[in-house]
Amino acid sequence: MNILDKIVADKRKEVDLKKLIFPPSQFEHSILFERDTFSLAQALRNSDTGIISEFKRRSPSKESINQNANVGQVAKGYEKAGVCGMSVLTDIKYFGGSIEDLILARASVQLPLLRKEFIVSEYQIIEAKAYGADVILLIAAILTKQEIKTFSELAKSLGLDVLLEVHNEDELHKSIMPSLDMLGVNNRNLKTFEVSLDTSKKLSKLIPNDFVKVSESGISSVEAIKELKPYGYEGFLIGENFMKTDNPGESAIEFIKNLKN
Repeated sequence: MNILDKIVADKRKEVDLKKLIFPPSQFEHSILFERDTFSLAQALRNSDTGIISEFKRRSPSKESINQNANVGQVAKGYEKAGVCGMSVLTDIKYFGGSIEDLILARASVQLPLLRKEFIVSEYQIIEAKAYGADVILLIAAILTKQEIKTFSELAKSLGLDVLLEVHNEDELHKSIMPSLDMLGVNNRNLKTFEVSLDTSKKLSKLIPNDFVKVSESGISSVEAIKELKPYGYEGFLIGENFMKTDNPGESAIEFIKNLKN
């Protein structure tokens, strides 16, 4: 059982427990449930930098990235830096995140917010909307084609953008459908945790231009982004690179300034 299998098994248990206490109908009474969302796909199309910053305390491959960060302050710093959107990890066990981080970020900024989560149930999509998300992440490696269709169509009916993440050609072929807004290529090999930008380059030509192309993982330099832009990528998810510093917002400001030069 690899790390992704473990995470998914734990996530299914977590969702089943939550359902016992909070039925999905309760989320629909949230004050945020009727709000108009911000489109990340549109923000990326209109941007010359395409940066999606991330709030992440730790990960399975790195025990501690930034355990002391305040999500509201970091979100404001990112907004000041001019990022297109912000990804918020909401997984507790493996990433040290929480659904509360999402709502605190929502209260702090007017940016498109991506709920970065291992979505295995429609329940989590309804929950994401109730807690202020604008975008959900669907991971092709853990979902069937039918689940991708069902989950993405539900998200679109709630006014949410959908970012579908793939790691290889097989995942990409089963995933392409009109209910997606963005196709993200994760440069990290989930079995070895090695990172290579070649994954994004190789898959770029297979992604139809109807979708915003996003490159994820291993993007730690301005050079990496300049290398990927000719392949049609408009979005670049940067997590650890900002979060490992004392002031993620300042790091983002500096990074974007260098990118524009």
